[in-house]
Amino acid sequence: MNKKLFIGGLSFTTTEDSLKAAFAQAGNVISVVVIKDKFSGRSKGFGFVEMETEEEAKAAIEMWEGKDLDGRVIHVNEARPMEDRPKRDFQPKSY
Repeated sequence: MNKKLFIGGLSFTTTEDSLKAAFAQAGNVISVVVIKDKFSGRSKGFGFVEMETEEEAKAAIEMWEGKDLDGRVIHVNEARPMEDRPKRDFQPKSY
């Protein structure tokens, strides 16, 4: 079963290709996404890596947690499901 990892503290210069190459050292990488700001297109400094097996995910955590990647110390742990957020009530300003 695939295991998704949360990667925090990424450098703004880290790309999906460089992140995949780094985590491929621990095993088969199924998917990689670096989260970007929808307006600027700039990295938000975190992303997700999906490893093929639980063992490879554990190896990746041991290999990369607290280590330097592209000049920044990154944090790696198991991704948690996204929590439901309350719907925002948008009220346009009246001038």
